[in-house]
Amino acid sequence: MRKIPLPTLLGLFVAACFFFAAIFAPWLAPYGMSEIVGDVWEPSSAAHWLGTDNIGRDLLSRLIYGGRTTIFVAVAATLVAFIIGASLGLFAATVGGWLDQMLSRLVDLIMAIPSLIFALVVLSVMPVTVPILIVVIGLLEATRMFRLSRAVAADLAVMDFVEAAKLRGEGQIWVIFREILPNAISPLIAELGMRFIFVVLFISTLSFLGLGIQPPNADWGGIVKENKDGIVYGIPAALLPAVAIAALAISVNLVADWILERTTSLKGGRNG
Repeated sequence: MRKIPLPTLLGLFVAACFFFAAIFAPWLAPYGMSEIVGDVWEPSSAAHWLGTDNIGRDLLSRLIYGGRTTIFVAVAATLVAFIIGASLGLFAATVGGWLDQMLSRLVDLIMAIPSLIFALVVLSVMPVTVPILIVVIGLLEATRMFRLSRAVAADLAVMDFVEAAKLRGEGQIWVIFREILPNAISPLIAELGMRFIFVVLFISTLSFLGLGIQPPNADWGGIVKENKDGIVYGIPAALLPAVAIAALAISVNLVADWILERTTSLKGGRNG
């Protein structure tokens, strides 16, 4: 712990608080997620630390439950993107040939369409449920993971240690997961943290547009949408989830940057 820089410790603490609140939301929230407990947009008080929202629900409780939903969906979608994108990228770069070209052109085609427009079109013709949101966002973000993992693996696939493994008769799976992946893990970890933040922003944007998490369930983008009219009257209810998103983004990035630096240093030490 003494070797961890202070900004990283701060980011780790803030991120841990968000995840802790997401896991234990039913026990931490003072009121139910959809329980109306006061008047519209009440100011902060002893009963409601952050005041109430546009229909009289406790805003602190909504933020806690909203963070639970946002973080859960973001983690699940990021894992889907990482597993699918990184696996296909490493496999395409290692195998090469027509398979690499086919996967690369398919990814280029999907990335040519703006992700938000693609998601809006798909979600407008499908039921907007949490599993469908996870799959749609995960597949869209997998294209970014594919491009990065393929680029990294393409450089590693021509290295001497990879050629030596192939000459020993090792199979493609061995080469990918025992030779290439350990040497590609540093940029993939950094990209994993970035993808998580982009997914949080993506989910919040979809909810703000009405095609994300559906009421009465809470998420940070939906809370902004519900309370946006209060900004005109100087009511900060819509700004609080925005602050939460920014704090989560900064904290996760601080941790991801330190992990990238740490793994790169360790790899350099081993090579030396």
